[in-house]
Amino acid sequence: MFVGASGIVAVRLVIGEPQRAFYGNQYGLTFPVLVHLRVGMWVPEVGGPIDPESEAHDLVMSVFGGMSKGERNRIRIRVRAAMAAQASVEGRFLGGRPPYGYQLTDAGPHPNPAKAAEGKRLHRLEPDPATAPVVQRIYADYIGGRGKFAIAEALTRDGILSPSMNDPARNRHRTGVAWAKGAVGVILTNPRYTGRQVWNKQRKDEVLIDVDDVGLGHESKMRWNNRDKWIFSEQIVHEPIIDVQTFQQAQEIAAAKGAGRTTRERTRTRHPYNLSGLLHCGACNRRMQGQRNHERPFYRCRYPTEYGLANKTEHPRNVYLAERDLLGPLDTWLATSLAPHHLHDTIDALYAAQADPDADPDAAATERVIAECDRALERHRAALEAGADPHLVTEWIAETQARRTEAKARVTAKPKPERLTKDQIRDLVERLGDIRKVLTAADPVRKREVYRQLQLEATYYPGKREVRILR
Repeated sequence: MFVGASGIVAVRLVIGEPQRAFYGNQYGLTFPVLVHLRVGMWVPEVGGPIDPESEAHDLVMSVFGGMSKGERNRIRIRVRAAMAAQASVEGRFLGGRPPYGYQLTDAGPHPNPAKAAEGKRLHRLEPDPATAPVVQRIYADYIGGRGKFAIAEALTRDGILSPSMNDPARNRHRTGVAWAKGAVGVILTNPRYTGRQVWNKQRKDEVLIDVDDVGLGHESKMRWNNRDKWIFSEQIVHEPIIDVQTFQQAQEIAAAKGAGRTTRERTRTRHPYNLSGLLHCGACNRRMQGQRNHERPFYRCRYPTEYGLANKTEHPRNVYLAERDLLGPLDTWLATSLAPHHLHDTIDALYAAQADPDADPDAAATERVIAECDRALERHRAALEAGADPHLVTEWIAETQARRTEAKARVTAKPKPERLTKDQIRDLVERLGDIRKVLTAADPVRKREVYRQLQLEATYYPGKREVRILR
């Protein structure tokens, strides 16, 4: 940023390495916005500022975007090939949470000297004395003729903790009060219990956020790979909980049960729901799921068909609530907050709820990053004193220092939120007009965000046919 002779402030964005700044078609989507905002872009490879009217400049920047995408793909292929070899030949545990029935134990220092110098270590799976017998019981009951739901009910009745309750820190989104038949099914199809390491069961796909607006970019989605894509270790690398024969017998039983079924390909269509993630079932306190019925949005809870109910939970087989039955009264209730006789109190509440401009919500996270970088720098210096390769350690130090500087600059450069006055808030409310009509005509996605910002929580009680809303 600089001030010209006429006193006009000009903003220039300098790109030192364009092959790292843009990926794919990001330049074509970003540069028109900068031109509209009158922000210039300087790139050394084109000899200075980029001319929006120059086809040559567009071509050069497009090439850099393609180079970045190609380099990323090459790195991804090399990394996945290395991980596949480590899982297949070495049987190495490549991260993630251990499956139910196992626990992680230390397996020595990392074989990579650089990672070992940072204190990273390998891990391996060992049977958990408390949960490994449960896995053996599940296989024995299934082979003995019990179904998945019957097994889930028996485990719940005997007071055995479900996988989510056994590890509540990682399953805060689940109630854990009972075993789910889905959890039993996952255990019955996991080949890791035979002692072999398995990798590549899932993949990460990048899909368009909105097919009608490609400029929004992509988002990552985790999807299951077909079984022929899974990578198995060549040898048994950890203590098995069940033998191969038992596992195969369970797979044959499952295949036989589904032999007569026919499946049809389904086309997934995204439907927005105004109360997605905000509506809970009063019978079990679980979040209700959105579902279309006759092309109308509903919310449902099918707790009895998914979880063993040996804990005597009173719950209807299916709980349904039409969205249209709730949105009207909810919007009317919200509109009363902005009614003339409530407007003064509402404006005071909105003014008090604003963020403090002097408070920095990212300060704690920044301090953690800086502290982590400081610890890493100490380890790097210790490795250098211990005789590690000076050139390699220098690169580590440079990367860590750059990360530390970036973390601190990110918060320093972040603009402080502007605090609205009460008169400005009143002006905004008056310009909205009839808030009831505004909410009724609002886009479902934006409307849901309004509900989230208001911190609404709704609970539906099917027996009383009533919804209680907390704010």
